[in-house]
Amino acid sequence: MTATGRFITLEGGEGGGKSTQLRRLARHLRGQGIDVVETREPGGAAGAEAIRPLLTQGDVARWDVLSETLLLAAARRNHVEQTIRPALDAGLWVISDRFIDSTRAYQGGARGLDPAVIATLEAWVLDGLMPDLTVILDLPPETGLARAGRRIETAAPAAPGTGEDRFERMGIDFHQALRQAFLAIAAAEPARCAVVDATADIDAVEAAIRDIVTGRLAPGRDVPA
Repeated sequence: MTATGRFITLEGGEGGGKSTQLRRLARHLRGQGIDVVETREPGGAAGAEAIRPLLTQGDVARWDVLSETLLLAAARRNHVEQTIRPALDAGLWVISDRFIDSTRAYQGGARGLDPAVIATLEAWVLDGLMPDLTVILDLPPETGLARAGRRIETAAPAAPGTGEDRFERMGIDFHQALRQAFLAIAAAEPARCAVVDATADIDAVEAAIRDIVTGRLAPGRDVPA
């Protein structure tokens, strides 16, 4: 309904509630007459969804960090070209569960890939596209992993090793570094990023995200606040 599309990403470590909050935010925006596309990474387009199991399932050591990042870059390019950019060009709002900051944090901050490599891939893959707003859902990794573990148990994969828990099974040092990497991104780009305490109850987190979106992007108007 709005003339100008907006691109919002939800980021953070495991178990922060990104998927739940994405659905709630999309429902809220639709209630204001805004057309919303809900999407995710890895995935969000046919090719990217085919790559997703390669990254999220299997042995922790399945990929070295560069191979992993190249797979993510291929998936993201497909996502951008097939889903995100067409929706934004059509004036829709796009909300994605993860985007480029996950690569910066997971493969860069937590797995040690040279930031220059990530920046080069970003330039090729994104061609200037960046989120208008990134909300980082922050919580201690022990809390997030406990939540993620319950989610995986509930999902009950059909066969051992088929659950999307590859990153969850990386060690606690990885997840602590991951949290610090996301917080560093937020500190470095405060105009784009906002941090929300994801240890609060689900309704409080939703309200905090709504306030940020309203303050930063002014839903219902054609220009940012």
